[in-house]
Amino acid sequence: MLTVRLPDHEYQIIIEKGSLSQVGKWASQLWKLQKVAVITDSTVDKLYSESVIKQLLEQGFEVSKFVVPAGETSKSLANAENIFEHLAQNQFTRSDGLLALGGGVIGDLAGFVAATYMRGIHFLQVPTTLLAQVDSSIGGKTGVNTKNAKNIVGAFWQPDGVLIDPLTLETLEPRRLREGIAEIVKSAAIADKKLWQLLEQLEDEQDLLKQAPEIIISCLEVKRKVVEEDELDNGIRLILNFGHTIGHAIENTAGYGVVSHGEAVAIGMVQINQIAEEKGETPHGTTIQLINMLKKFGLPVAYDDWDEDRLYQALTHDKKTRGSSIKIILLAAIGQAKIVPISIEEMKEYIRRS
Repeated sequence: MLTVRLPDHEYQIIIEKGSLSQVGKWASQLWKLQKVAVITDSTVDKLYSESVIKQLLEQGFEVSKFVVPAGETSKSLANAENIFEHLAQNQFTRSDGLLALGGGVIGDLAGFVAATYMRGIHFLQVPTTLLAQVDSSIGGKTGVNTKNAKNIVGAFWQPDGVLIDPLTLETLEPRRLREGIAEIVKSAAIADKKLWQLLEQLEDEQDLLKQAPEIIISCLEVKRKVVEEDELDNGIRLILNFGHTIGHAIENTAGYGVVSHGEAVAIGMVQINQIAEEKGETPHGTTIQLINMLKKFGLPVAYDDWDEDRLYQALTHDKKTRGSSIKIILLAAIGQAKIVPISIEEMKEYIRRS
C-alpha cells in the first residue's frame, strides 16, 4: 500500500492480487453510504461490473451504472455531458460519488465528471489496465479530448482512493498490455535506474507480468514523489511527460484510437531523444537503449504516416505550451530526466525526420 500526501488531500493506493473481490468493503471504509455511479466501458462491463455492483449493493450503497464504448474516442465532452445527465436524472448530489472501473479513458472521463458535476463530488479509481495501474489512476489529472488536442479540457481532481488488482491484467489483450509497458519504460527512463535494470533482465511481456505487483509499485513510487512535490504540474511533475508532447500530436493527427496512447508515447520518446542525441543534449547511446527496450516488448519505435506540418499544428495546441514557448523533457541519463524550455518554433527541429 502507498499513500499520496498532498497539502489538502491524502489517499491510499491498494496494490494487491484479488483485491477486486473486496471493492465493496473498501468503498464502505472510505465513504458513508451514498449513491454511487459506476462508470465503465463496454469491454470492462462484461468482465467486472456485475461483481463490483453486487459488492457495493451488499454494503448498502445505492448503485447505478453508465457504460461508454471501449476506446479513446469515448473520452469526449459529449460523453461527459451524457454522464452529467445520468447523474442529474438519478438525483446525485455533492454527497454522492463516482467509481471509475476501467482503463485510462474511463479514469480520465469519470474523473473529469467528478471534478465538474456540482463543482466536485466523491471519486474512486479502480484501474483495470496496466496503463492506468502504473500511471493515470493516481495524480488527479482528469480530462477529455477535443478535435484539436488531447486532454485539453480537464481539471485536477484527486480520488479518495485507488484500488489496483494485478489479476485484471490477465484479461488484457496484448496490445493493451503493451501500451502500459510503454509507460513503465518511461518511468524507468526518467527516474528509476533500478527499474530499468530489472526491465533489461526480462525476456518479454509475459515475463513482466510475473513481476507485475513489484513493477507497478516502482512506477507508482516515481509518480507519487513528483505529484506530492508538484500537484498542479508546473515544475518537476513535467518529467512525466517524456515522449508525451510528440505522442499526443501523433494520437491527434492519426485519429484517436488508431495509434494507442502507449504506442504514441513509445514513438514520441524515441523521436525526441534521437534528435536530442544528435544535438548533443542527451548522452550518446540512450536512443538505442530506448529502441531495444521498446522493441523487446513489441512496441513501435517509428510511425509511417509522419507529417511534420500536421504534427506541428497539433503541438501548438499542447497544454504544456506557455505563450510562444514549451517545456520538453529530455534524458540527462537513463534513470534521470531534465526539463528544457524551448520556443514552440524550435519544436520543428524535434519532429523532423533525421
